[in-house]
Amino acid sequence: MAKRNALGRGLDSLISLGDINTDGSSAISDIDISRISPNPDQPRRMFDEESIAELAVSIRELGIVTPLTLRLSDDGDYQIIAGERRWRAAKIAGLDKVPAYVRTVSDSEMTEMALIENIQREDLNAIEVALGFKKLIDTYNLTQERLSERLGKKRATIANHLRLLRLPAEIQLGLRDRKLDMGHARAILSIDDPKVQIKVYQQILKEGLSVRAVEELGRRIAEGEGEEKLPVAPAPNPYKEVAGNLSRYLSAPVRISKNAAGKGTIAIKFDNEEQLAEILKTFEQLER
Repeated sequence: MAKRNALGRGLDSLISLGDINTDGSSAISDIDISRISPNPDQPRRMFDEESIAELAVSIRELGIVTPLTLRLSDDGDYQIIAGERRWRAAKIAGLDKVPAYVRTVSDSEMTEMALIENIQREDLNAIEVALGFKKLIDTYNLTQERLSERLGKKRATIANHLRLLRLPAEIQLGLRDRKLDMGHARAILSIDDPKVQIKVYQQILKEGLSVRAVEELGRRIAEGEGEEKLPVAPAPNPYKEVAGNLSRYLSAPVRISKNAAGKGTIAIKFDNEEQLAEILKTFEQLER
């Protein structure tokens, strides 16, 4: 049986390019890789370094098969609309130039194209998809029904993803890192108390509970049973949610600590120079 595209139709079917000024976009150009920068509104915050390294090996052997899609910035350089993984891999592969379509689009059109292009990707985690849906709704003042029509997705699918953003930050990070799947998260959402939700999440990690087991546990808790068997939650960290939000924004682990005198540190962990450069670029964008 053919696998159904889990995220709906492709980008070209979602945006009418006839409504967008695409002067000069019909030809492929070779663009200096040093003149290209990522889209600051890119919804994808997590990149699998191992898969990018594998893509770099392929690019060294075969080149870039699918051109990037870029737009010309006011300063004469380029921003990525689609193809950031290929751009990152091309840099690792040592390419000086990459093939690309160059489109002339407004800031709002670029944001929409980047969001839709990303949420069509099947390898996005559930939280990235949810945040993409939310940004489209907020940016363009869409109803869930209208977004469903634009994406070719069921309204229930959109609603289920948006509900994930109600979960405590710790569980959202677990979803992002694929420590549990969306079925587990939906079962946790049947529990009203966030503290109990976190206890169930910890039990999933400890015992490897199936989705059906979590659904049954949620039912028993709703009926006043089962909670006594849950692990005791650790003492709450008042900065945990803030650290989680910063971690998602920077795509890097963040830890906030404070001593009894009120002094403390904010620590941002990075794995390599490229990740550090991306973190610093995020801070530079905030200053603009």
